[in-house]
Amino acid sequence: MKTMLLFWLIFLVVQSVSALPNHNKGSNRSTTLAEENYMRWIRRIGSSSMKHTQYDKVVNQIETCLTITVDKNATRGNFDTIQSAIDSLPFFNLCRVIIRLHKGVYREKVVVPITKAFVSIEGENADETIIQWDDTADTNGSDGRPLGTYGSATFAVNAPYFMAKKITFRNVAPLPPPGALGKQAVAIRISADNAAFISCKFVGAQDTLYDHTGRHYFKNCYIEGSVDFIFGNGRSLFDRCYLRTVSSSYGALTAQKRENMLDDTGFSFVKCRITGSGALYLGRAWGSFSRVVFAKTYMDKIITPEGWSNMGDKRREMTVFFGQYKCYGPGADYGSRVAWSRELTKQEAEPFLSVSFIDGHQWLPDL
Repeated sequence: MKTMLLFWLIFLVVQSVSALPNHNKGSNRSTTLAEENYMRWIRRIGSSSMKHTQYDKVVNQIETCLTITVDKNATRGNFDTIQSAIDSLPFFNLCRVIIRLHKGVYREKVVVPITKAFVSIEGENADETIIQWDDTADTNGSDGRPLGTYGSATFAVNAPYFMAKKITFRNVAPLPPPGALGKQAVAIRISADNAAFISCKFVGAQDTLYDHTGRHYFKNCYIEGSVDFIFGNGRSLFDRCYLRTVSSSYGALTAQKRENMLDDTGFSFVKCRITGSGALYLGRAWGSFSRVVFAKTYMDKIITPEGWSNMGDKRREMTVFFGQYKCYGPGADYGSRVAWSRELTKQEAEPFLSVSFIDGHQWLPDL
């Protein structure tokens, strides 16, 4: 019985996937049916009754139980490094702790352990409160082996309900030449559910922001990089963010890694701004079912006319979900986009436009 139910579920999802456009004129009954199935999925994903069961439901802790300060001058703060402040918390942290950073450049590699939930880090302002390091994927770790992309992060979040405000997370490894290997240099890796970033900056080159897994919210943030500088398999909303490429040739803004048609992950960019140098793809299909949407976003002329890359695998053109909705600017013209992307209708775009996309009403405070 379970096998039969799974079969029918997969069948319905495949029908939904088949709704991706072929941009041929004319229609037939099968195309109409596919569109109907697609709209059924849209209504489901946008419904308040839609359950995202990928994550355990834990109640967020909003009220502050402890505030500590960090200053590079130990006489002016409780700690002189961010990591020592985090390490001072109970092994299992169960209440909201605010770590206030006095302005300065903190040269350290920081990890928020999985057991230390409910940590907030707040700077004086992002331009003067900076956390930086310079590891790349081919940097050797303490065991003598390369760190890899995952281990190259300047700042790593492994615990749920993390929040950051007015901080710059930076990887200062040099911009690599095109085609260089092992030069991924992550500024921040987020490997936990329910993380929010307000008025922060993420600065790097290749693979700046590793949106690894979980539901995340970025508001009024600045994100800079060259190739795949927002990547991973998170489900994230980027609200009014400024996205800037520093590529000297071709670059890519996103590389979303959704690998299963049943996964509810994806990236949504709403009311953002894209500028910079070089030529930029909106996204590359890192995952076979990669999902990225840009809505009401300004796109400068740096955006390549085709907009999206299949990453060398034409099979992904049948399964990815790449869309635009009411974008504007010289790079937003949909007329030359690849045939396997979508210009979304209002109804199709609706599920991606608000914090409902990340179940924000369940865990985001009043930001």
